[in-house]
Amino acid sequence: MRTQRLLLASLLLAAAGPLAAQSYPSQPIKLIAPFPPGGSVDITARLVADPLEKELGGRIVIENRSGASGNIGMEAAARSKPDGYTIVLNTIPLVTNKSLFENLTWDPIRDFAPIGMVATSPHVLVVPPKTPANSVAELLKLVRANPGKLTYSSAGVGTTFHFCGEMFKDATHTFILHVPYRGGGPALVDALAGQVDMSFPTLAAALPHVRAGKLRALAVTSAARSPLLPDVPTMQEAGVKDFQFQQWLALLAPAGTPAPIVARLNAALNKALVTKDVHDKFEAQAFVAFTTTPEEAGRFIAAEEKRFARLIKTAGITAN
Repeated sequence: MRTQRLLLASLLLAAAGPLAAQSYPSQPIKLIAPFPPGGSVDITARLVADPLEKELGGRIVIENRSGASGNIGMEAAARSKPDGYTIVLNTIPLVTNKSLFENLTWDPIRDFAPIGMVATSPHVLVVPPKTPANSVAELLKLVRANPGKLTYSSAGVGTTFHFCGEMFKDATHTFILHVPYRGGGPALVDALAGQVDMSFPTLAAALPHVRAGKLRALAVTSAARSPLLPDVPTMQEAGVKDFQFQQWLALLAPAGTPAPIVARLNAALNKALVTKDVHDKFEAQAFVAFTTTPEEAGRFIAAEEKRFARLIKTAGITAN
């Protein structure tokens, strides 16, 4: 009898999905940004909210639910009703927190239905003028001649700066001392001052200092060169094979959100991402639009989770 009731409930839900999508949205959509205002997730959420509203014909309200490296906002999103009226935007912590934190209350695969990827942006390997290296090859020669003596700054343990640096060490089989700071700003300040030998900031953070000649950009971490730094090679062009690291952002709904609503959100998102207005605003933040289907986004996120889990285990990174 219980099995029959569950089957009936499933059939009713499946039948209701297309009907719900036809009238969706009939109330404001809450978009959770699980980090404080002013960061890349918050900025991107606000950049896409307006064109998404126009495509969907409904209001989107940004809610910053920050704390615990994004875990507070992600738990709130995971526990929300799966009706399309709560969605969440996240970046690399979506796939790294499971390996960094014990007893995590949410799972990036189990608890979310991907709507689509949103944007990507590379990091940049930079050195201050005092570091005597004009290429990645010269830097690696210097590092290998002085194992454990050269340093790189990061925005803190478990940040993208940190993961990028550890991925570089893993790919090149080198020993470079990690110097964590409390934020990307201080990490970059000490790189500019020559207090550390190198850093791996985001392209947006590095760009003005590279253009001013205060930092030398040796390589970008994306698969292709950045049009914002066209003369700077990729890591692979610089001789670091199989190295690719990009910050990315993904839009998700709670698991169980009806597929027609997810499809509606994906179509609206992809239309918004290709508008000139979004393109120009993304370029100002050194981002490039990344359009996918929900299925493509799901496969990308699952692959990234496995890749970062291996890196975190190999490097012995913990959130403590």
